[in-house]
Amino acid sequence: MKSSLSPDDLDYDPIEEQKKRRGKKSANKKKNEILKERGLHKDLSSSSLKIFGDEFFFNYELSWLQFNSRVLAEAHLDKNKLLERVKFIGIVCSNLDEFFQKRVGGLKRQLHAGVKSLSVDGMSASDQLKAIRQEVQGMIEDYRSCFFNELIPQLEEQGISIKSYDELTDYQQKVSDNFFTKQIYPIVTPLAVDESHPFPFISNQSLSFAVELQNPKNKEKFFARVKIPANRPRFIKVHRRGNRIVLVPIEDLIAKKIDTFFPGMKVLSAHLFRVTRNASLERQEEEADDLLEVIEDELRERKFAQIVRLELDEKMPHHIKKYLIKNLNINWNDVYEMKGTIGLVDVFQIANLPGFARLKSRNWLPVLHPALKHEVDEEIPSIFSVIRKGDFMVHHPYHSFALSTQRFIEEAARDPKVLAIKQTLYRTSKDSPLMHSLMKAAEEGKQVAVLVEIKARFDEERNINWAQQLENFGVHVAYGIPGLKIHTKVTMVVREEEDGLRTYCHIGTGNYHPDTAQLYEDFGLFTCDEVIASDITDIFNLLTGYAPDQTFEKLFVAPKHMRKQMTDLIEFETNEARNGRPSRIIAKMNSLEDPFIIQKLYEASGAGVKIDLIVRGVCRLIPGKKELSENIAVHSVIGRFLEHSRIYYFMNGGNHIYTIGSADWMHRNLDARVEAIAPIEKNRIKKYLQFALNVYLQDNQQRWTLNKDGSYTRVTRKKGERKVATHKILMNHMKDSARPIPMENGD
Repeated sequence: MKSSLSPDDLDYDPIEEQKKRRGKKSANKKKNEILKERGLHKDLSSSSLKIFGDEFFFNYELSWLQFNSRVLAEAHLDKNKLLERVKFIGIVCSNLDEFFQKRVGGLKRQLHAGVKSLSVDGMSASDQLKAIRQEVQGMIEDYRSCFFNELIPQLEEQGISIKSYDELTDYQQKVSDNFFTKQIYPIVTPLAVDESHPFPFISNQSLSFAVELQNPKNKEKFFARVKIPANRPRFIKVHRRGNRIVLVPIEDLIAKKIDTFFPGMKVLSAHLFRVTRNASLERQEEEADDLLEVIEDELRERKFAQIVRLELDEKMPHHIKKYLIKNLNINWNDVYEMKGTIGLVDVFQIANLPGFARLKSRNWLPVLHPALKHEVDEEIPSIFSVIRKGDFMVHHPYHSFALSTQRFIEEAARDPKVLAIKQTLYRTSKDSPLMHSLMKAAEEGKQVAVLVEIKARFDEERNINWAQQLENFGVHVAYGIPGLKIHTKVTMVVREEEDGLRTYCHIGTGNYHPDTAQLYEDFGLFTCDEVIASDITDIFNLLTGYAPDQTFEKLFVAPKHMRKQMTDLIEFETNEARNGRPSRIIAKMNSLEDPFIIQKLYEASGAGVKIDLIVRGVCRLIPGKKELSENIAVHSVIGRFLEHSRIYYFMNGGNHIYTIGSADWMHRNLDARVEAIAPIEKNRIKKYLQFALNVYLQDNQQRWTLNKDGSYTRVTRKKGERKVATHKILMNHMKDSARPIPMENGD
């Protein structure tokens, strides 16, 4: 992506000017120096960490695996619809893929680099890898038993048959044979290994056969690899009649026909294997002249990165296993042997089969937010006129994303009174209507600026493509900051009105992603509050320019300010409790990891503050421990929707502070990302957040509680209690309360 100006057009070269100013000092600055210059240096807690070891912290990786076990429990749960249970198997396997790529990959990189430092819970990288392997082995046995022993028989009863080739009828075998001849054979390329053919490259998460061949004439043996094409369905439909369908796994069909790829040779064995590669690569972005080039290079490197896991069929001959291990440059600790088919992440295809609605949860149709409703005979109000009446907050997926957040961007792009649109982009969909609206706005002469985070893990390539398209349409694109990720979810729209310019803002807890907005639970605040608008304007100026002394009046902004603001609020509750006054903390987030925040929560608990933490995933804090955390309870809600929002509540001497935003209580959010959390000031929105938090804490269908030994216990309904299932309660609430809400300015 090149500037429209050539170097010859520039009289002033800022890079050269920096070099002159620093004399002999290299222009490749260290990360902290860059961040200080941009006003984004890390603001770690002023107090040192006074606690260390497994008496005070759970291990991050093992806590994550506990989260995946809670997801797996949903697949075991009989009350869930059958295909929803199959979907949870796919989620468990997808989660494990990402876990190995990111977390195990990072630990292996530490191990190979000779890093000796311990995690805050006192474990070395080697210790963690050993513990992970033990936990994962148990999880593999659990999810495979669930799928093959529980779900497949029930699928058969409900008309979904998954059969081997030999179990098919003559007609079904003919259908399979025809599919193989026309859809598989032409695109498969068998790769043999000999003196002139080196061991082939095995791509990440590809499914392959390790084939042992023998020449019948001289008895010489060979190895070959047959890759299963990823662009063909994993489960091939060979028969459908009414409510019954017969599927055959593609690997079973290929195994049956594998000799057709090697005419004249004898196939001695053919067994499946699958590799996972490291996605945690070292990135020297602070020394880069071009951050975009660094990320593009990383994407290329990732394709050839170290293998961190090999899954294979346990029936594979031992000498073939050894051959794979040697040529893939791994050891036996990286190998996970399984009986039968592998790569169950592909069962999403079964979960999404059309025509089996009875086996799925009823589709949820998000409702229109009451503030946006109007009478049938009335003209549709401008979303800007609605925001002017007073702040309102949407709760996805219960409220429609398309009719609120997406509408906000689309209407801004069309509105002739809109002068500028600015947005941060962390993740979005492949064909995002929001991006098309921004490009249209730029074409029509509006000032459009988008801060695209090209370091968003596994979305780098998509974000680079969007950045290039946006630039081609005249959008001002910034690519992030060395050493930080831009994770905040904010949009601002500047509109010319009769009384002057007015700025409208959206501050969210989730990404501007139309697809995940149907599945992820998130909040979004719409406001034209002048102070918040000024703060968001300053965030954009901070990210695109140089503003080392930037301060914010209402927003909590990381990495420079948020840690201290959160710490101050926790300490206030601690002091209130010590002085015998009422105190309370409720916090909802994805993960709780930061040791400084955890230390402050322990101190608050010791002072008598009652603390409830609703943490979906990783939690390193140990709750309910005598003389440490007796007043802290940790909850986790797992179910139909992915709990993704962040809410922080502090009693604050009766001021009842509620905030929402993009940051978890994790080191990376507080110190290594640009984040924004907004205070909620309207009483009716506070009331809704209080209602939602109460639902989470009273749930007796989807809620788990964390024990002081690190295990989780599912909360069960007591005799006489009514059922409280978070997602069902909130869906019913939205359907029952979908009516206009008074929008008094003083509310």
